[in-house]
Amino acid sequence: MAALFGARVRRLRLAAGLTQAELGDRTHVVSTRITQIERASGAKPTLELARALDVVLGADDLLVELWPYVYREAFPDWSRKFMEYSERAMAIRQYAAHVVPGLLQTENYARAVLALDAMLDSKEQLEERVSARMGRQERLGSPDRPELCVILDEAVLRRPIGSHAVMRKQLGRLLDAAAERHITVQVLPFDQGGHEAMGGSLTILALPDGSEVAYTEGSDYGQLIEEPANVSRYKVIYDRLRAAALPPLMSLDMIRSTMEGNYRGAILPSKSERRRLAQEQLQQSGGGRLRRGGRPVPGRRPRP
Repeated sequence: MAALFGARVRRLRLAAGLTQAELGDRTHVVSTRITQIERASGAKPTLELARALDVVLGADDLLVELWPYVYREAFPDWSRKFMEYSERAMAIRQYAAHVVPGLLQTENYARAVLALDAMLDSKEQLEERVSARMGRQERLGSPDRPELCVILDEAVLRRPIGSHAVMRKQLGRLLDAAAERHITVQVLPFDQGGHEAMGGSLTILALPDGSEVAYTEGSDYGQLIEEPANVSRYKVIYDRLRAAALPPLMSLDMIRSTMEGNYRGAILPSKSERRRLAQEQLQQSGGGRLRRGGRPVPGRRPRP
């Protein structure tokens, strides 16, 4: 893909009558950088540079659309293969142990998650990863969108990633997503105890040809499983997780409760705080009841 990207840049540059130095000047990079891109050597082009090249060369978003495939080549073979399978999958079943799956992440939550990578080189690289992740979500709104079933460990809801505002919006995103007919969200509560997938996350992909693949992932590793016998074992594990998880409606209640309880806005007090404030108001008003509008009405003595 890097070679294809470079060939397109070279063809568009020649059609525009520009030298490598002139194109470099207009995109604010040195001419040797343009040479590297056209020869598919050296560092991959950044998303920012792909956008600049697209504008200068009048590529009508062609280079921007090619960029995610170039970006993907930086990943290991098994990871790239999993991404390719995911783009074709008719059904996606996921168990998430630590964070909300990428397909359902908000932009700010994704940025907070990706920023935790110890191997991250720069803010620019972070934004590229965020853009790539957000781009993959577009398939959920396409005509060939897959059925998506997600099981979230309760830890995903309880562990704050980013600010409380980020978490509140993320949990709201889960509630909105679960309203879609092709998306199911369930929560595996802590009280279910240990299970076979505790070490990391699990994804099962159903492909158009009827085959299935599995993918397991930890904090610093991933494994793609394609052997049918081994995939069947992971399907059993997933089915057990789904049986142990709360039903969809109860799961949404837990998500909503966590959003209101753990990540309420600064202005919104909790239920217990609201009750306490109400009791204090009653005590300050001498035990009187409240009129409409909140003003105290003097208490009446009971009739003899």
